[in-house]
Amino acid sequence: MTKIYVAGHRGMVGGAILRKLQHQDDACLITKTSSELDLTDQTAVRHFMQTERPDVVILAAAKVGGIHANNVFPAQFIYENLMIESNVIHQAYAAGTTRLLQLGSSCIYPREAPQPMSENALLTGPLEPTNEPYAIAKIAGIKLCESYNRQYGTDYRSVMPTNLYGPFDNFHPENSHVLPALMRRFHEAAQSGVDEVTIWGSGTPRREFLHVDDMADASLFVLNLPRADYTKNTEPMLSHINVGTGTDISILELARMVADITGFTGRITTDPSKPDGTLRKLMDVSRLENMGWKARISLAQGIKETYEWFLENQSTIRG
Repeated sequence: MTKIYVAGHRGMVGGAILRKLQHQDDACLITKTSSELDLTDQTAVRHFMQTERPDVVILAAAKVGGIHANNVFPAQFIYENLMIESNVIHQAYAAGTTRLLQLGSSCIYPREAPQPMSENALLTGPLEPTNEPYAIAKIAGIKLCESYNRQYGTDYRSVMPTNLYGPFDNFHPENSHVLPALMRRFHEAAQSGVDEVTIWGSGTPRREFLHVDDMADASLFVLNLPRADYTKNTEPMLSHINVGTGTDISILELARMVADITGFTGRITTDPSKPDGTLRKLMDVSRLENMGWKARISLAQGIKETYEWFLENQSTIRG
């Protein structure tokens, strides 16, 4: 049996990965809630890793949030994510774990990176100021994995997803990402019968969205690639892999799609006084496609299924 520790199993991505792993007969799954194990506590993580000694670690734990949360809590975003990555990656190595997969974010790329953003764009320019602390932490996670591979011969890999959505997302009206925030707002507007919804920013920025079940599938695909196949498609100091659909949509177009699915028939207006963030974030996913993986869930299908989940679980959704 392979002992696999999934860090962040209660999060949207970690939960999706855990659900897929539960179908594998040869996997002995290890999980801990944040109240059981504080990943920012070095001593606690050391004790856990030395006790459990997992064969594989999947690092999906992180402090995450949208533009508003990143602007209000920058210190927490950089500190907590740096501590989580440093503790988990180092203590996994110290416990003899040779295989690890770290999940990052597309925000690692420069604000003005050429579109679509290839892995080669990393560290070629200034980051988007609204989420720079989080991005710096995620870049550090990539470099931790690469450094341990180079010095200790470990097989630590990193995947960088585009914007994710799906079941168990955060639907908080202020601290969530754009798609779940729009879904909740349009749902509530449709239910209350209001005739207008105003969205943040100009509506012109373009974003790419990947269903979390596709992300889970891609994560396990990359994790289980033979080492020779992984290394021939990457470089020792540029080893991360983009995960996305390769297509994007404007925020206003997205709002119209969500409005249609949630049944909102009123006007949609924009508020250009609110920040837009990066004008475009589209991932170049050719490296992963060359390895043999492509996304399967369309945006319209994914939003429809996510909204159905939202309706079925409203009583458990916070905020």
